[in-house]
Amino acid sequence: MAGVKPASPLCVEAPEAMRNEAMTARILIVEDEALVAMELRFVLEDLGHEVVGVASDARTAMNIVRETEVDLALVDIHLSDGPTGVELGRELGQEIGVTVLYMTANPGMVRDGVAGTIGVLSKPTDERAVQTAVDYALRRRKGEPVEYAPPELQLFG
Repeated sequence: MAGVKPASPLCVEAPEAMRNEAMTARILIVEDEALVAMELRFVLEDLGHEVVGVASDARTAMNIVRETEVDLALVDIHLSDGPTGVELGRELGQEIGVTVLYMTANPGMVRDGVAGTIGVLSKPTDERAVQTAVDYALRRRKGEPVEYAPPELQLFG
């Protein structure tokens, strides 16, 4: 299964000092594999973020975004309604202003980048990679200086 691997079986939660320093955000998970979405939700909530919804297809994701404020969307490319994640990410980023990171086992599908999105995190991944990629994306969203991108995150543009 391509998903989020625990960094350690003993501790899923980020140290208190790290959570206090990190930015919290309202995050939408767009993932059609229920177990992967659930693992990702647990990781994000343990980091102090609010998961505003989980969508398995583009239509559900757009409905969530219309109903609630979303800071960051983690978007898989292949969803239950087909390979709609690429266009969904473009629409969320360019037209709605949501910060978008793709999380996919098929990073080659967005090799040339997608306008309005930041980059892609390859699955399977681990909690630390998710944490650093999300932190990077949120800092960019706020216009804060970022010295470098996490090595696991392939940036666009």
